[in-house]
Amino acid sequence: MKDTGRVTDEILSPADVCKQYQGIFRSPQALADLRWRGNGPDYIKTAEGRAGRVVYRRSAIERWLDERTVSGGAAA
Repeated sequence: MKDTGRVTDEILSPADVCKQYQGIFRSPQALADLRWRGNGPDYIKTAEGRAGRVVYRRSAIERWLDERTVSGGAAA
């Protein structure tokens, strides 16, 4: 098999995100609220409307957290 150099990014359900990032994301509904307000992590929606399943790339969650990381001594 030829190595394409492509790194596979882990895909997480909203429930997986909440389990793995306890204390940051309280519930799948909290993630849904962030999506609705437009200030949550980037996500993938598999279809339009209510039928679409929502999933997250781990890299998108990590990027979103990095963007909110405050350096020591900096004003929040």
